[in-house]
Amino acid sequence: MQESGEDYIETIYLLKKKNGFVRSIDVANELGFSRPSVSRAVGILKENGFLNVSDYGELELTDEGKKKAKSIYEKHTNLTKFLMLTAKVNEEIAENDACRIEHIISPETFRGIKRYLKEHKDEL
Repeated sequence: MQESGEDYIETIYLLKKKNGFVRSIDVANELGFSRPSVSRAVGILKENGFLNVSDYGELELTDEGKKKAKSIYEKHTNLTKFLMLTAKVNEEIAENDACRIEHIISPETFRGIKRYLKEHKDEL
């Protein structure tokens, strides 16, 4: 899956947690993308089995979509904490950098970061 698809899935997941429902317009507003761009992405995610769309236009992640979204979000939150702890950057910078890193980090490196955070949990 491409980085943009991961961003869409993560956004849908977070909006669902926050609002209880998600529509394409909500995703467009959150990401600052045009409605046609979101519509195209929704179609691709639906086609690939990550998303369902109700008759009322509500976006619902499939089990596979939820699994992927949770994985992306876990990377994002752990990377944010890691960057704040080790690089001593503020949360905004850590969030922005984590958003880019989460798409390319290897499983081995991410496991190492999680291990590091677990060992240093008292410092968080």
